[in-house]
Amino acid sequence: MSTKIKTTILAVSAGVLLFSFAGLRSVRASNDGAYKQMEVYSEVLSRVRSEYVEDPNLPSVTDGALHGLLESLDSNSSYLNREQYQDYKAHKNSAKGNIGAAVSKRFGYASVVSVIPGGPADKAGLQDTDILESIEGKSTREMSLAQIHSLLSGEPGSTVNFSVVRARRAEPEKVTITRDVVTIPPVTEKTIEDGIGDVRVDALTKGKSQEIATKIKTLQKSGVKKLVLDLRDCAEGEESEGIATANLFLNHGTITYLQGQKYPREAFNADPAKDITTLPVAVLVNKGTAGPAEIVASAILENARGDVVGDKTFGDGSVQKLIELPDGSALILSIAKYYSPQGKAIQDAAVTPNIVVADTNDDGPVPDEDENAVPADNNQKKSPSDHDEQLQKAIQVLKARQG
Repeated sequence: MSTKIKTTILAVSAGVLLFSFAGLRSVRASNDGAYKQMEVYSEVLSRVRSEYVEDPNLPSVTDGALHGLLESLDSNSSYLNREQYQDYKAHKNSAKGNIGAAVSKRFGYASVVSVIPGGPADKAGLQDTDILESIEGKSTREMSLAQIHSLLSGEPGSTVNFSVVRARRAEPEKVTITRDVVTIPPVTEKTIEDGIGDVRVDALTKGKSQEIATKIKTLQKSGVKKLVLDLRDCAEGEESEGIATANLFLNHGTITYLQGQKYPREAFNADPAKDITTLPVAVLVNKGTAGPAEIVASAILENARGDVVGDKTFGDGSVQKLIELPDGSALILSIAKYYSPQGKAIQDAAVTPNIVVADTNDDGPVPDEDENAVPADNNQKKSPSDHDEQLQKAIQVLKARQG
């Protein structure tokens, strides 16, 4: 089947979906433009059914169309048919192990946003910006993000097979990862130089904001006068922890707010009683910084509380609603987005540092786009050191600041 015909059928099926959800009468009454578009879909569907080279498998095509329709909205929205939804519920309620990596979609495929240090993915050599071209032999381009997350989780000790595309490597690499119960590393603190303290956070899961507060207080007691908050490759966690972490540095102002088409604006403002430090701060971010960590970075930057140093973040921050459908399928639909204090949707705009220092690793290529690339060393890992340009820049910025 040609790409053109597939595209046509997908569009037709999307139109059929809209008919079934909205109803022809309500569409006609509420939006004449949409109704006219339905007429076009109806005509195309009629032509395809009567003149296409063979009778199309409309149920299968409709599943694909629904998948494409939801993914065209944003990567967090998903359609799950009856079977997929049953698997999704089973994994969500019973799976205790995972691979220890934050995964979203980029270039249409599953993409590794960040890897938890010491977790299964880290031990297997998976890196941020790796593209998971396939999972268990099935292309991730055909999967919703909800399906991908279900496949990544499972019983501890079980394995999952990937085909991985990474920067400067022409051919996908086969990688097998053994799922496990992943432990998030504790927040760490150290004094770098000249009274500058460094707080490293790998994830903003429940309780991490309190850990960060404890580390900051320890550094302050030791005589530290300035802080680096390292949120690079920090993508896992809860938005509430990101809000609480930002509040440690802010005694006034908006931290973030939620808003959607039918979701009234909900603002999260700094509570002066929860502010614990007035020390100058530089926040380190990179392409693996996502979700709750982006809330922290944007709040500190846009409230002029400190500098943000590094590379543009991933861009993730929304609330989803699960909608069960009569036939046993389900929608996972984004209903609200988190916004920065200045009104930028974090999921759409991400966070651009006011002091940009590029990551040393470039994004991996789209599969099949870099056939002549030179293979990279798969064991090469980024680690803070004297050659860490982002960290060195943050130190330089703090030294130049008064306070």
